[in-house]
Amino acid sequence: MVQSGKNVRATDIELKDRLVAINRVTKVTKGGRHFSFSAIVIVGDEAGVVGHGLGKANEVTEAIQKAIEDAKKNLIKVSIVNDTLPHTIKSKYSGAQVFLKPASDGTGVIAGGAMRAVLESAGIKNVLAKSQGSSNPHNVVKATMKALENLRDANSVARQRGVSIDKVFNG
Repeated sequence: MVQSGKNVRATDIELKDRLVAINRVTKVTKGGRHFSFSAIVIVGDEAGVVGHGLGKANEVTEAIQKAIEDAKKNLIKVSIVNDTLPHTIKSKYSGAQVFLKPASDGTGVIAGGAMRAVLESAGIKNVLAKSQGSSNPHNVVKATMKALENLRDANSVARQRGVSIDKVFNG
């Protein structure tokens, strides 16, 4: 078993990809405008493994393929307890701040845009999430991934401290 927040290999995992955003980028040259595309993609197995990638190319489909390949290189394992998060967590990347809070069964994924794609691809089914500051999808995705990477469940905390789980909860 891979510990949470650790890198995972994409060889034997069935991954599903989600397109978060496509940008048309323009470079003005002496000969006129040159258009290219950048794509942000999230891949995950909806069972605790998720990754994000960025691809740039002259064609949209090529950019998406490059982003998927990049995302497969950035996979992490996420701690999930009863289809939700083990604890509340805040994270920040550049101007984007995210707040993730565990939710009771039946709540669903209360999140918007880029955060929703990351959380659903990770396999989290019940969570309350808030994105503050920048709404730039690049930074929101990276802040969400950083938050998921820093989650720790009780078993990993007990192992890290070298004590029993009872000791973790009862001090």
